[in-house]
Amino acid sequence: MTDWIWVFHGNGATLCTAAFSDFEKAGMWIKKYALSGVLTKMPVNQSIYDWAVEIGKFTPKSKLQQTPKFIQRFTSAYLEHYHFENGEEQM
Repeated sequence: MTDWIWVFHGNGATLCTAAFSDFEKAGMWIKKYALSGVLTKMPVNQSIYDWAVEIGKFTPKSKLQQTPKFIQRFTSAYLEHYHFENGEEQM
């Protein structure tokens, strides 16, 4: 069983700005400050790269895709995520 955390990455930010144990807490914080960005559900104690490989959503097709430079920048649109503008979830 995978544990999950919700991570908020504000528009224009280089790093994430907050992490929450559940979607509702994150949503209330985003709304309170009228923030814009992406809220992503991420696995705890597992990289996105390893998670995507494990569930069959990504298979490295070259040596380049197995390098530290590639893995440290890897992300996946398969992660559950939501876009917010001025504190409101975008549909």
